[in-house]
Amino acid sequence: QQGRAVASERAPSMPRQAPSGFQQLGDDGTDSQLGDDGTDSESWPQKMQLMELMDERESGGLRLLSDLTGGGGAEKLASMLGSSAGSGLSGEAADLDHRKVLFGANAFREKEPKSYLELVWDALHDAVLIMLLVLAAVQLPTELVFGKDKSTAWIEPTALFLSVFIIVNVSSATDYVKERQFKSLAAKLNQSNKKVVVRRGEQTEVTDAEIVVGDVLAFNAHSLASLPCDGVLLSGSDVKVDESSLTGEPDPMPKTAEAPFCVSGTDVVSGSGRMLVVAVGPYSVSGKIKMAVYHDEEEDDEASPLFVKLNGIVEDVFKVGLAAAVFCFLAMVALGIVYPSFRGCGEEGCWDFLEVEWLHLIEYMLTAITVLAVAVPEGLPLAVNLALAFSSQQMMAQNNLVKHLDACETMGSATTICSDKTGTLTANRMSVRAVRVGGVTYSAAGDSKRSLGRQLVELLPEKLAHLLAHLICVDTMDESFLEVNEATGATGFKGNPTECALLSLVAEMGYDYAALRHDTPGRSLATAARGKPFMFSSKRKMMSWAVPLPRGGYRVYCKGASEIVIARCDAMLSASGEAAPLSDAKRQQLMETVVRPFAGEAYRTIALAYRDLPGVKSASSKELEATHSTMTNADGSAAYVAETGLTLLALTGIADPLRPEVPGAIERCNRAGIDVRMVTGDNLDTAVAIAKNCGILRPQDLEPDPAHAAGERPKPKRALEGREFRALVHRTHADGSLALDEEGKPEFLQTQFDKVWPYLRVLARSSPADKLTLANGLNKSTVFADAQQVEELRREGIVVFPDRQVVAMTGDGTNDAPALKRADVGFAMGVAGTQIAKDACDIVLLDDNFASIVVAAKWGRNVYASISKFLQFQLTVNIVAVSLAIIGSIVFQESPIAAVQMLWVNLIMDSLASLALSTEPPSEELLARPPVNRSTSIVTRQMWINMLGQAAYQLGVTLFVLFHGAEHFHVLDGHDVDNSKPSVHYTILFNAFVLMTLCNEVNCRKLEGEFNVFAGVCSNAWFVGVLLGTLVLQVLAVQFGGRALRCAEGGLTTHQWLFCVGAGLFSLVWQQALNCYSLLSRRVDARRKRIKKKPAHGGAVKFMSRTGNGFQEFRRSNPYLGKSLSTLRFSPSSKTAPDLISAVAGTGPVAVSRPSSY
Repeated sequence: QQGRAVASERAPSMPRQAPSGFQQLGDDGTDSQLGDDGTDSESWPQKMQLMELMDERESGGLRLLSDLTGGGGAEKLASMLGSSAGSGLSGEAADLDHRKVLFGANAFREKEPKSYLELVWDALHDAVLIMLLVLAAVQLPTELVFGKDKSTAWIEPTALFLSVFIIVNVSSATDYVKERQFKSLAAKLNQSNKKVVVRRGEQTEVTDAEIVVGDVLAFNAHSLASLPCDGVLLSGSDVKVDESSLTGEPDPMPKTAEAPFCVSGTDVVSGSGRMLVVAVGPYSVSGKIKMAVYHDEEEDDEASPLFVKLNGIVEDVFKVGLAAAVFCFLAMVALGIVYPSFRGCGEEGCWDFLEVEWLHLIEYMLTAITVLAVAVPEGLPLAVNLALAFSSQQMMAQNNLVKHLDACETMGSATTICSDKTGTLTANRMSVRAVRVGGVTYSAAGDSKRSLGRQLVELLPEKLAHLLAHLICVDTMDESFLEVNEATGATGFKGNPTECALLSLVAEMGYDYAALRHDTPGRSLATAARGKPFMFSSKRKMMSWAVPLPRGGYRVYCKGASEIVIARCDAMLSASGEAAPLSDAKRQQLMETVVRPFAGEAYRTIALAYRDLPGVKSASSKELEATHSTMTNADGSAAYVAETGLTLLALTGIADPLRPEVPGAIERCNRAGIDVRMVTGDNLDTAVAIAKNCGILRPQDLEPDPAHAAGERPKPKRALEGREFRALVHRTHADGSLALDEEGKPEFLQTQFDKVWPYLRVLARSSPADKLTLANGLNKSTVFADAQQVEELRREGIVVFPDRQVVAMTGDGTNDAPALKRADVGFAMGVAGTQIAKDACDIVLLDDNFASIVVAAKWGRNVYASISKFLQFQLTVNIVAVSLAIIGSIVFQESPIAAVQMLWVNLIMDSLASLALSTEPPSEELLARPPVNRSTSIVTRQMWINMLGQAAYQLGVTLFVLFHGAEHFHVLDGHDVDNSKPSVHYTILFNAFVLMTLCNEVNCRKLEGEFNVFAGVCSNAWFVGVLLGTLVLQVLAVQFGGRALRCAEGGLTTHQWLFCVGAGLFSLVWQQALNCYSLLSRRVDARRKRIKKKPAHGGAVKFMSRTGNGFQEFRRSNPYLGKSLSTLRFSPSSKTAPDLISAVAGTGPVAVSRPSSY
């Protein structure tokens, strides 16, 4: 109303009765529009004026603001923009749209994704594909000029070009779909970035893109810390903003009436307030910077371990292929040109340059090039692209929005997950389950007929009930409110879940929290300047709000962590409402009889208290800002005097039920070798109770404790509070304070940290800095290299992963961003997470559920497994093909498998196989194995057994066909047939090779020597379709391919087909033999390792028993190890007692109750 009055005085000629947003003709005949206060939008400050205001914020900003508003400040500027500092905009669509036209939208024109042709060009820069194109370009003119059959000379190089064409287009199509899919996912993510603005006098959640110039934006350091636009501070309390991203200044900048300018892209680190939006999108300060560098943005991400390993393998395979090609070329030259020339040497000499058949040299070069082409694993890039694209798409369907594709693979190596409690392990649907007030505990479970709120209203004195409701309503943030769904009638929470649970209790008591806020001076929007909030922070673990009292003075309402607030209370209200002194003994009694039992029920305990300050006259009084000389906050900073000497009103127990799927998900992590640690800001007892319920604290982590309510407690170092953790892992002074390094930060001790983290399961009352310390310390830990410590931990039931830790970290707050960025894989909460946390993470959990993290781990391992499967298949094909080419070039000076057939294998088998093996869905077996060791080779021992074993079998069959096939099948020998005419002999060899490779594709689905290679095959429609499709293509190629594919005219007979099919199917049987060999070799190796671990000190024993007497001297602990016996004597008539002998160790004899005899 004040805004309307000001506007009317300034523009009396405008029709005040015109509705908001009404279009009418201005004096010049142009369209104009009325603002929410009835003002003409043409009289609003111009966009350039507002931009200049922000540009000059450091020097002349205040002067420009004063000149623009006539000294009226931010509130006058709000009315000039057709808004109101108290009630904001009207929110009508026409007005919002008009403001976007005048001042721009709070969004950027999205960078257009690459076109299909640009993606094709990028794909053509792959080194493997460039090499193939060079080979084809060399081969085509060479064949056309020097080839024997020029009519078919184009086929082989054309097949090479076709191979590259298909690979490039499949890869480009995958990237094309992936980019557009990610664009849609990013849009979905942006929709989850909510801010709170004031419209029509009410707080409303909107997305960043919906904010317009003239909006009143509410912010705080807790959940609404990221500023999405430029603005001028209207009101605030202890507001400090981190502007280091713009100015480089590390210290937060306070925002007051003397420094009111708030810049987009900065983060509120302290306090809360409201600001008037004056510039948005590309017209804001950070927006202009972004637009200036928009076209220069380039991703410079470090290659993931998987890509590093694959690049190394490709290079090694290329080197081997190049060496094989050079060897083939030299061998063919020596045997085909040099040797025949020297074989007939006589007196006239043995070398006639003119008689040498130089055309053979071209043929030998083509054969060598073919060998090199076969050796290059051109299907590998396609397999990698398909695996990552398929996995990210499937993960999205399971609530994992992958921002960086390599995070999929990295998650497969995760060894530790540091998880939040609230909202991740729990459902984040909080409710007050118990209240201790007036010396009596009221429980929601204690009365099935009445809600907890009704119990409080009916059983408490009215004065006490009203004080409780009033304290909660005043001392909660504006951004926390209840929202009723008009369709279903259900009440939803907006803002902080803990505060919403308290507000829900107030509603049950029959109070209207909005009305109580509105009627309280210093808390309502209109009188906000008369109050002073002390906003919640993770450092203080509490929040307070000072409001004036009707009789004079101020009252400070406080709520916070129970142990912190109780320690600051000097009195406690009784059932009659009288304040009674609170001694140290009573404080301890409250902790033991109320707080600890609440925590034992997994309740979050929040204490509610207050203090009257009769001497305070205004919110700006220095008494409210004074700090205590001895009492400190949780982070060690001085406490406000106003937050000490409190009177305790109530203790509340707030329950956040455990997600039902979490215990099972944590059990799967344990089986998978992934340690799960809880990092929470809640108190230790509550954290321990939740950790026990969900399985983070296992039976081996607990010890009996009759004094504890639960009868047991965590063993030492299993559960720590933040202050204990900091004292253990940092250097401390004699007085217990933390020592600081040269940069003024606590001095971290990695050696001390390594003594703590293997035991740590729960970190309670932690700060964001503790999260960063944990992520950093785990990353740098080398405990695995200390054999003695690893063995000591093993005896205590703690297994340490034999490589550096790969850390996954969850977070939702702004202060969690450094830890999320430092972790190997950062998970941000999609629902409760701040924009800053989402920007810093690698994966966004769209449902904030811990079970979705386990899904990410499974898919991450599946990416690695899929690539390994294809690599196993590809390298087996390459080994056989290159070996055949080498043998053929030496024996016959030509490859028995023609170049076009080799390319057929590469094109049909490899490209399609990459599609089949890269789309294998993950199985639960992946979570039954330890994490992937990032330092080991991607080609495991079992893969070598599979590859070499299958290659040996396939090579044996093909060599049999090569040297004895003509005789066995009664056909002409392939190397005696005219080279221009395909032979049946070599067609059989080609077909047998392809069918053995095809059946081996089934074997390659398993990497660990599993005997049932068909397990789960029907769950992958892609695999079945590709397998059958490849078989059909091969039949068509052999029967109808003819000269184009160097196959015999008319194809093969039934007898010949049966041999090829049998050879292919026997590879499945052969795989079982390889698996048996692998199993036996693993058992032998395990037995050898056990033997090596046994002590070998030696010793001697003299024994007597009723079965015989004797003396034994040995050098090893086990007397049955070959030559370990040096002397062995028994009495002549006795029988030995082997049980006695075997029970003797080098460290001393072990008694045997009943010796045996033989």
